[in-house]
Amino acid sequence: MIKLGVNTVLYKKYPLREAVANLKKIGYDGFEISAIEGMCEHLCLKDWRAQKDEILGICEEFGMPILSTEVASNDPVRLRLAFEAAAELGIPVVNIGPGGKSEVEETVVFCLEHMNNLARMAEEYKVTLCMKAHVGSAVYNTPTTIRAVEAVKNPFFGIDMDPSHIYRANEGPENALDAVAAAMKHVHIRDCKGRGPSPGSPFEQICGTGDINLYGYFEVLVKSGYSGPCCLEVIGPELELADANIVAASSYGYMNACLKKLGAR
Repeated sequence: MIKLGVNTVLYKKYPLREAVANLKKIGYDGFEISAIEGMCEHLCLKDWRAQKDEILGICEEFGMPILSTEVASNDPVRLRLAFEAAAELGIPVVNIGPGGKSEVEETVVFCLEHMNNLARMAEEYKVTLCMKAHVGSAVYNTPTTIRAVEAVKNPFFGIDMDPSHIYRANEGPENALDAVAAAMKHVHIRDCKGRGPSPGSPFEQICGTGDINLYGYFEVLVKSGYSGPCCLEVIGPELELADANIVAASSYGYMNACLKKLGAR
């Protein structure tokens, strides 16, 4: 079964316990804990050991596992802390972006070499490192994602396939998915209005309200046999609790309905 979660960056204004309590009520299976420095650090990597008992207690209290964490940094020092924390907290996936610049070959080459080094580090901790194509970065579309898959063969490396970034690279995510499905180990998901570069306001990122053919994406995802986490990732300004819950609940209703129709929940 595909597990649905939410990146807690959506609740950046609130403590982790409040975010998880609300996600449990909505119906999510688990959550992605945000460790994005300067934006939302529900997992503060510099001091994660001091948080360990509290975080595990929240998971136990609500029966909500941590499906992944987003670090959004390629700094090996920061990522070693992330891998250490993930190993201790039982977090299976650490998500990052590729860095670099689109259509600049030397940054693509550096990115792929760097991912190999980071994947070897992740392997030390038996944690999976996932990288996604990102607007404006060295890996930003399906062809560059395929290059990453071919270049990094470590079993502790995988692709985080975010349809909103692929859509903003002028592709149809439902058409692009087959080419990378075998390497996928995580899904970040949201909708968006237009081809970007921005995905729009948080309310425009609610699944099923934008321009992406997310049902078609889920259809291919299910046919591929994918069974990993699928976490809503909505980036934008701080939201009040009611608004964050609207974004999370509306997206859950859409995703759950799609997956039920496809026999995946």
